[in-house]
Amino acid sequence: MNWDETAPADADDALSGDLPGGAGSRLVGADADGDDQAVEAALRPKDLGEFVGQERVREQLDLVLKAARQRGGTADHVLLSGAPGLGKTTLSMIIAAEMGAPIRITSGPAIQHAGDLAAILSSLTEGEVLFLDEIHRMSRPAEEMLYMAMEDFRVDVIVGKGPGATAIPLELPPFTLVGATTRAGLLPPPLRDRFGFTGHMEFYAPAELERVIDRSARLLEVTIEAEGAAEIAGRSRGTPRIANRLLRRVRDYAQVKADGLITREIAASALAVYDVDGRGLDRLDRAVLSALLKLFGGGPVGLSTLAVAVGEERETVEEVAEPFLVREGLLARTPRGRIGTPAAWEHLGLTPPQRGAGGGQSGLFEA
Repeated sequence: MNWDETAPADADDALSGDLPGGAGSRLVGADADGDDQAVEAALRPKDLGEFVGQERVREQLDLVLKAARQRGGTADHVLLSGAPGLGKTTLSMIIAAEMGAPIRITSGPAIQHAGDLAAILSSLTEGEVLFLDEIHRMSRPAEEMLYMAMEDFRVDVIVGKGPGATAIPLELPPFTLVGATTRAGLLPPPLRDRFGFTGHMEFYAPAELERVIDRSARLLEVTIEAEGAAEIAGRSRGTPRIANRLLRRVRDYAQVKADGLITREIAASALAVYDVDGRGLDRLDRAVLSALLKLFGGGPVGLSTLAVAVGEERETVEEVAEPFLVREGLLARTPRGRIGTPAAWEHLGLTPPQRGAGGGQSGLFEA
């Protein structure tokens, strides 16, 4: 039985931008708010040797940068893709530091006209690194101008309109473009092909996050035991940004409720206060799973009905809650709607309905 007549929308079709109750407002959200950005600046590693995780990307990028330095030229253009909070901005700053060059930071949504991009490009100095975050959200006219700038270090500035318009070529100094995107599939092939190096950022293993937390704790002058770091790492969704955010909240708890030392017990108690469970699920995640399992017998249920059941917008459930639940194997998207997996029933401590008893899951998980 399908609990909603509305066909589930694909996540890639959802509107981009801020979502109601979006990830940036959640303790386990991967987007950075103002407070995160300020703290990240202090915790950010300064070179590849300090950068934790992403071993393959780090090794490949090290070769690219060393070769460029030996040639005495600028590094190839670099495209970094992956989920928010994995270190794309940090790597862009490390690229500039390794090349001994200044860095200019902007974003795709900020470049809505070709003239905006031309103004930025014309002010670059030789060897400078231009970091373009969310490059897939740049306007099409600016994107087409970027093709020539990346390949020939030249742009054509159009002066006038209509038959009297004139293209004035503008030579650019050699520069390195570092593009970052959370949705590499939205980049057009002509733009993607102009990057000399493409690195995909993977989610971090718990052991890598423990190293991140240990390093951040030292910089924040926080005393933490190995078991405490492991407890935080296990709830950080494989994302350093979330790990650092949880560390700060646990630090506050340890400072007020204990003697400042972060143990496993203190970390678990602190994160329980902030509604982050042992697998990193927060209130919204558990509300989605609880509604799916308790109200609809595990599904299938349409996205719109599920969103109404938890009192959230459709886009919030689809873009904020579902990606992590799917990645954790707790929820599945099917042509008939959303369904809860056996792991979801186990995580919430519930007993799934018997097959054929009206729960709607008969045969869904059969081989």
